[in-house]
Amino acid sequence: MTVTLITGANKGIGFETARQLLALGHVVYIGARDVERGQKAAAEIGARFVQLDVTDDASVSRALATIDSAEGRLDVLVNNAGVLGDGAVDGPTALRAFDTNAVGIVRVTEAALPLLHNSSNATVVNVSSSAGSFWAVTNPDRPEFGLPLALYSASKAAATMLTVQYAKSQPGIKFNAVEPGTTATDMTAAFGIGRTPQESAGVVVRLATLDADGPTGTFQDENGELPW
Repeated sequence: MTVTLITGANKGIGFETARQLLALGHVVYIGARDVERGQKAAAEIGARFVQLDVTDDASVSRALATIDSAEGRLDVLVNNAGVLGDGAVDGPTALRAFDTNAVGIVRVTEAALPLLHNSSNATVVNVSSSAGSFWAVTNPDRPEFGLPLALYSASKAAATMLTVQYAKSQPGIKFNAVEPGTTATDMTAAFGIGRTPQESAGVVVRLATLDADGPTGTFQDENGELPW
């Protein structure tokens, strides 16, 4: 059975991704900062839970050690945890946005690499955003053009670049970044926009279930590769 870890998976796109991958037969570990919420989410759909805060090295190490002890490998990693980084554009807000959206990818991926190398078809999906695409934010015809989220956009641009660099340095593992689509979640509630998490999770699931000869080093949405 395919062993999968999804960060920030107690709600939103991460939770729906977990639900859909469980339906496909994966053993799914829901990673969440809050133990009570994470355990409740895992119990609701029959997943497993690991306490995992992507901004805390010790938490990440413990979570991957737990999976190593139980499974001995990791086949799919979905780096989904993220924050909007809205409000004041200042140092503390920037540090939080980058620590979660970009550095968090590094923490979890580095801790997971030994387990991913034990898989015969290792795949990493980084949930990025077209808000971090230079092409999109400079195109007046795109909604990202007027999006007032400088720190979110910058940190997601970093997430996509990390994806490409990992794909180059880890040729035995597929790394792809995904724009899941504008989604109505807690994170976007203030904007009152977006489709259901179930629809957007389907885009993540497609990249999480690639064959061994699937693409790597790409940035995709539901229609295929995106300029960035």
